Amino acid sequence: MAIGSPLQRGRDAYARRAWTEAFQQLSAARALRPLAPADCWRLAVAAELVGRADVFIEVLDGAHRLAEEAGDLAAAAHCAVWIALRWARSGESARASGWLARARRLLEHHGAPCAGAGYLRLAEAQRALAGGDASAAAVASAEAVSLAERFGDDDLHAFGLYVHGLAHVRQARVTDGMALLDEAMLGIASDERMPIVTGIVYCGVIAACRDVHAYGRAREWTAALTTWCERQPDMVPFAGTCMVHRAEILLLHGAWNEAQTEATLARERCARAGDRREAADALYTLGELHRLRGQLPEAEDAYRQAAHAGRDPQPGLALVRLAQGDRRTARAALGRALQEERSPLRRARLLPAVIEASLASEDAEAARVACEELEHIAEAYEAGALRTVSAQWRGAVELASGDPTAALVALRSAWRGFQAWDAPYPSARTRELIGRACLALGDRDSAALELQAAREGYAALGATADLARLEAHGVADGDLGLTRRERQVLRLVAAGASNKAVAAELGVSERTVERHLSNVFDKLGVSSRTEAAAFAFRHGIA
Repeated sequence: MAIGSPLQRGRDAYARRAWTEAFQQLSAARALRPLAPADCWRLAVAAELVGRADVFIEVLDGAHRLAEEAGDLAAAAHCAVWIALRWARSGESARASGWLARARRLLEHHGAPCAGAGYLRLAEAQRALAGGDASAAAVASAEAVSLAERFGDDDLHAFGLYVHGLAHVRQARVTDGMALLDEAMLGIASDERMPIVTGIVYCGVIAACRDVHAYGRAREWTAALTTWCERQPDMVPFAGTCMVHRAEILLLHGAWNEAQTEATLARERCARAGDRREAADALYTLGELHRLRGQLPEAEDAYRQAAHAGRDPQPGLALVRLAQGDRRTARAALGRALQEERSPLRRARLLPAVIEASLASEDAEAARVACEELEHIAEAYEAGALRTVSAQWRGAVELASGDPTAALVALRSAWRGFQAWDAPYPSARTRELIGRACLALGDRDSAALELQAAREGYAALGATADLARLEAHGVADGDLGLTRRERQVLRLVAAGASNKAVAAELGVSERTVERHLSNVFDKLGVSSRTEAAAFAFRHGIA
């Protein structure tokens, strides 16, 4: 074989992870003569990584047939399992099932244990997880890990640990599950692992961290995935998924402009790779960014596109309806989503919106029931970060129920948790609730400080809808429930204007000014113009 032959150039490019060049050269070599099994795998992997899933399946289909004709049933079954896994990732469950059945038949005829049987058990474990049977998935993935260790298959070992850990998480054995996922990540650190396995494990572990609100782990592994992707700039799959995860983390940490850029790029990259599910996640993230910024038409459009790509647009779309004042539609959509969802962790993503919509509808009982379920999930899944979320909503429920003291206990705990996450938006929302609780307890100074901090947090993020809500409730400047007209009267009085001068300035009658001033005195708990003026200067209203 000449050194400059397409086959040699393809192998060299594969070793350098130059996937486009490897795909082109190995395809050229294949056109000249049939490839050896190892080179077929190189071509299939390169095809997958440049976004040619059709060639991946075609090449492995051919390798499977050649292996079966040669009597190498273990190799044929191995190819069949990977074809099944690829169809499953594309959402083609019937084709995936057919290839798994073929692999099972081949292994039964082969008789002897082999690594291929481990891959089959792994694929069966993933099917069990997709069907909600975490117990069966745990058994099957444990067998896969055992076979990997027996036959020294490092790819199977890392893949098996990942699925085994995921099964533990789904069984609410989160501590054990996360330990297995961490071990799986250590197993893919070497560049000797098959890149498709590395990508699947990276993306799957980060998604699992997100499900249990393990944001520290998610951030750490996303950084590692980013580095891995950057070393392979022409890789199409996994890179888009990495961008989705990065966009979600940027959103959490308040870098909303960067998050929007990343989510937009992720959508384009995932579309190129044919990853409809990941493209839908990118669209949903864009919807979240628009909604938080108060851009409701844009948010609705993004959620609808996500739904068209196969993702349930809830709770985002329901929160848009709530922001538009359509509480009935919001609650109906959330109720439907909860009825359909059986996974506790996915229910935990819906329940905060259910609580918010219930409180907006003054249905305290429904809010309390949803809050209790959220707390139960947080405890059952040992999810400390989810406890922070549930504490925030427990505070909101207690405040709405007329117990500001209990609300403050929960809200202070939630705020400390959000600060530890470096999550400015939920921190600002929590400080707003703390301010309202302080106001209900008559602690006006503390309320003013908390509400001003919330306002500054919203302003820094560009959360215009939340700023508008504070303004509508008369607390945008820490002025504790004053209407806009009452603030105007207070500012003029603090400047020394008489009632007559205030009336002339605002174009109203003196009697109207007297009524506004009386309301100001009541709301601020003061009894004179001097005390009102002092309050205005102390809280930056004047």
